[in-house]
Amino acid sequence: MAGGDELKVLGVWTSPYVIRVRVALNLKSLPYEYVEENLGSKSALLLGSNPVHKTVPVLLHGGRPVNESQVILQYIDEVWSGAGVPSVLPADPYERAVARFWAAYVDDKVGSAWQGMLFTCTTEEERAAAVARAVAALQTLEGALAERGDKGEGFFGGDGIGLVDVVLGGYLGWFRAVDRMMGRRLIDPARTPLLARWEDRFRAAEAAQSVVPDDADKMLEFLPTLLALSAPKSK
Repeated sequence: MAGGDELKVLGVWTSPYVIRVRVALNLKSLPYEYVEENLGSKSALLLGSNPVHKTVPVLLHGGRPVNESQVILQYIDEVWSGAGVPSVLPADPYERAVARFWAAYVDDKVGSAWQGMLFTCTTEEERAAAVARAVAALQTLEGALAERGDKGEGFFGGDGIGLVDVVLGGYLGWFRAVDRMMGRRLIDPARTPLLARWEDRFRAAEAAQSVVPDDADKMLEFLPTLLALSAPKSK
């Protein structure tokens, strides 16, 4: 480990933003302490480590906080690199730019639709529109895999998991929960066969197995807690 400094992750087990950070750490075989936060009663460590947004994830490296999941991912990749260490971002500057573009696209399009489906939509019509936005974005990502020449054998990062994989992969637990809740699959093998095979490969990867939730019922049981935390507070 760089400098021998300890690593600690403050998170919530269902958060796609926390999951992606944990997958990246696992990918690089970095030992870390995981601290589950209660967002209804945030710890002094969380509030002191992220005083601006007061949200998870937070990566503490030798006691120094790094905030915002995509920033954390790039920090991890910059600090722990070298021969024999898997890279989250490509070495080529152009390929790095492409990966950052698609990672931003995932959070902008897929992430915003996910937020709508679970937290901000108030009617079935709004929820259906959010599902449609997610499906459209996933079809675009299917096209990105196809353009890369993927034949259902690799990842967005090539032969190994990369930035786009960990960013999108963080949502897979909630995708399964949404599938159960809505009665339809967001990543449908009939509609997006490359993504469906990609999901199977990502879930099977050792770095993802212990942190990407696969129990939709457990996710849905936790949803009311998150909804209560996100509900507007009366004045």
